[in-house]
Amino acid sequence: MSVVAIVQARMGSTRLTGKVLQDIDGKSMLARVVERLRRSHLINEVLVATTDLPADDAIVAECRRWLIAVSRGDQDDVLDRYYRAAQRAKAEVVVRITSDCPLIDPAVTDKTITAFLDSRPDFASNCIVRTYPRGLDTEVMSFAALARVWQVAHKRHEREHVTAYFYEHPAEFKMVSVTADADYSAHRWTVDTPEDLEFVRTIYTRLKSEPEFSGRDVLDLLEREPQLIDLNSSIQQKALREG
Repeated sequence: MSVVAIVQARMGSTRLTGKVLQDIDGKSMLARVVERLRRSHLINEVLVATTDLPADDAIVAECRRWLIAVSRGDQDDVLDRYYRAAQRAKAEVVVRITSDCPLIDPAVTDKTITAFLDSRPDFASNCIVRTYPRGLDTEVMSFAALARVWQVAHKRHEREHVTAYFYEHPAEFKMVSVTADADYSAHRWTVDTPEDLEFVRTIYTRLKSEPEFSGRDVLDLLEREPQLIDLNSSIQQKALREG
């Protein structure tokens, strides 16, 4: 069974323009996300889905630099962009990851994929009940379920956010929720702002001696140096319908 991770990426972030190519200890954020996903034991291919906009030529160039497969599509209809990318990759199972999660933990991603493969639902996610730090988000769906959503989702936010339709219509799908051993949801490890970027860069600097550090390693570091949490603790996550 072909398990393909599709990473959505674009240069036009509203709060931190060009964030996906920002440097994190010598590599771009996008490269960091992909290299961590490549440590997964269950993902067969990692593919970046970017837009047709000229500004995103830079993302294509970065993908070529790191030998990452790339697909291009509509800037606003991200659901269509995902669907076309999954088609191109001949994916049977699609793993959705966003490019602003440079601390993504391959073990957590594999746990979510395993839950999907064991139960064969339409959709499995560690965000249905949020217990993991924001930034370890992993959503797994069958290509058939993705195709169905691509056909029936028509609202703007349902097209801009690939999996919004699953969360808003749970009765239409068989869904599996993946949770952590404790509630770590107060932690913010995603990158939307300069403060978030400073936090992630600091984590990479502190854990430089452990290049394959895990989410558990980050939690242990924050237990030892709780002041690091203050670097981005004031940042509020955008609501789904804000775009």
